[in-house]
Amino acid sequence: MMYFEIDSYSGLKRALLCLCTAFEEEGVPDGTVFDSKLAVHELVVNALRYGGGKAYVTAERSGREIKIWVRSEISFRPPERTLCPEGDAERGRGLFLVDSVSEERSYSEAEGIRIVIRMKTK
Repeated sequence: MMYFEIDSYSGLKRALLCLCTAFEEEGVPDGTVFDSKLAVHELVVNALRYGGGKAYVTAERSGREIKIWVRSEISFRPPERTLCPEGDAERGRGLFLVDSVSEERSYSEAEGIRIVIRMKTK
């Protein structure tokens, strides 16, 4: 299990490097590593921007699944369902991208946003 406290974009960059390196060392397929990196990036950027300036990330591999939890200092409930934003929209893509690469997403006051990414078979 990995845990990161992130309070800046440079901290996010370091955390993503650690996350990707750990998953690669565990033999996680490249596509799944990329999906995990994309999801964490989008959720943490939202937490830094709208959630009080600090994000807490927990990630673990469990069999063929990657489970990721992202919390922020200020609780904010993301929409349960996302829609594809208009092509010229300046916001609204992050959570849509997260939903596109993850199998499920949930939210709780205690755990924040939880996503599950399942690894594809080769």
